Amino acid sequence: MTVVVAAAAAVVVTQLPANTVAPGTTTVQPTAVVTTTAQSASATTTAAAARYQLLWPFADEQEAAAWQVGYRKDGHQPWHLDAGLTAQSFTRGYLGYGTLDRVTTTSVIDADAHVGVGYELPDGRTATAAVIHLVKISTGRDAPWEAVGTDDTPQLTLTTPPYGSTVTSPAKVGGNITGVDESLRIQVFRLAEEKPIGRTDGIPAGGQNTPWTAQVSFTAPTGSVLTIAVSTGGHVNDVERFAVTGVRSGPAVNG
Repeated sequence: MTVVVAAAAAVVVTQLPANTVAPGTTTVQPTAVVTTTAQSASATTTAAAARYQLLWPFADEQEAAAWQVGYRKDGHQPWHLDAGLTAQSFTRGYLGYGTLDRVTTTSVIDADAHVGVGYELPDGRTATAAVIHLVKISTGRDAPWEAVGTDDTPQLTLTTPPYGSTVTSPAKVGGNITGVDESLRIQVFRLAEEKPIGRTDGIPAGGQNTPWTAQVSFTAPTGSVLTIAVSTGGHVNDVERFAVTGVRSGPAVNG
C-alpha cells in the first residue's frame, strides 16, 4: 500500500486548533506536530481515493462533499482537516483501541498521510502500535482525510485476505508476527454499525516473522466495505500492535 509521490516537499509546523476535537479522542498532545507536506497542496484530486477502500469516517466522496458544505457554512467538525486527529479518532473511536491515546509520528505529502498512533511505556518513552494510512477525498483545500488502511511492519502484518478483495463468512485471515506469547484478536467492522460485526479472540501466536492464521465470522450486506483488524497486547498495554485491511463482503454462501 506504499504510495510514492514525486513532489517538492517542505517542513511545516502545525498547531492543532483549540476547537478541533475528534469523536473518540480524549487525549490530544499539546505540542506542535511536524509534518512533511508538498508545496503543491493547493489543489486536491480524488484520483488517490479511487485506489483505496474508504474505511472511515466517510462511506464515499458524496458524504465527504456534504461535510464540506457544513464546514464552509459554520465550521462544522474541523477535525476532519487534521490527519493526526482523524487517525487517532479512527483508532480509538471506530476500532475501540482506547488506550492508544497519542499521535507518535506524522508524515503528510500532498493528499497522502501516514500517522503513527500509540501509547506511553512505563519508562516514559512512546511506542507506536500502528501507522494509519490516510488520503484526502473530495476536492478543494478543505478536502477531508479518510483512513484507508495501515502500513505493514515486520512485527505484525495482515495480508490475508488481500486488500480490496471480496470475502464471505467465515473469512480466513492471516499474516506474519514477531513476538513472544502473543494472543491475537480479530475484529470486523462496518461503517454503518456501532459495534464489531464479527470477532475471534485468543489466537496464540509468536516467533520470528512467523505466519499466523484464523477465521472470523460476520454478517454484512453484499458489497459492504469492511475493516478487518488484528491486534495483540497484554504485556505493557492492552493493545500494543495492530494492523487493518479493507475488503468488500460477498454474497452469503449457503451450506
